[in-house]
Amino acid sequence: MTHSSPLRLGINIDHVATLRNARGSVWPDPLRAALLAQEAGADGITAHLREDRRHIRDADMAAIKAGIAIPLNFECGATDEMQAICLATRPHAVCLVPERREERTTEGGLDVAGDEARLKAFIAPLRDAGARVSMFISHDPRQIEASARIGAAVVELHTGLYSDLHAEGRTDEAETELAALYTGAALAHSLGLEVHAGHGLTFDNVGPIAAIPQVQELNIGHFLIGEAVFMGLGPAIAEMRRRMNAARGL
Repeated sequence: MTHSSPLRLGINIDHVATLRNARGSVWPDPLRAALLAQEAGADGITAHLREDRRHIRDADMAAIKAGIAIPLNFECGATDEMQAICLATRPHAVCLVPERREERTTEGGLDVAGDEARLKAFIAPLRDAGARVSMFISHDPRQIEASARIGAAVVELHTGLYSDLHAEGRTDEAETELAALYTGAALAHSLGLEVHAGHGLTFDNVGPIAAIPQVQELNIGHFLIGEAVFMGLGPAIAEMRRRMNAARGL
């Protein structure tokens, strides 16, 4: 695999729903954002149906799945309720994430190694239904190896710590974290897992992550929805794509 292989870009539209829910209105519509992202060249749409429905709601998921022509990546916690909704919705992919009600955003990766037997049983019907199951994890080799053992197709490496260190100007620590992400991506690829990455990525920090040769997809949401306020969603996606391509030498 070389740097010249193109990256897919998934757009997370959760925070369009956050903005809608803040006013208790029907605007802005997450489906409209998904369609604009599709028109702008997104390769997929990501949405996280949380237990408390703080942003995306069940009706949003159904409307997005029915309305878009590109893959839907359904993020959720590993609960019986979410499994049933995934099986009814039949998305292209299901990405399992850790979830706590008190957190503002997803903090850290899923502990696959500490919950291996349950997660193996949990993902079996999702796989049988044709979903590509992904584990949102840290670059810890234990978590990567456990994800392979339980039969996940994909791991999405959590880039939040790298992004935070980069934003804080802690260059040496950011480089150490980046090196660990490189090592984790190589291990995952060697185990037959498809490698994705995401969380906290921006125009300024995406290049080094996009340059990791084993990474095949980035999922980016909060930053692009924020930039859309200033430059429009389509132009923000186009600029992110430009920076990703530049990092791959395309």
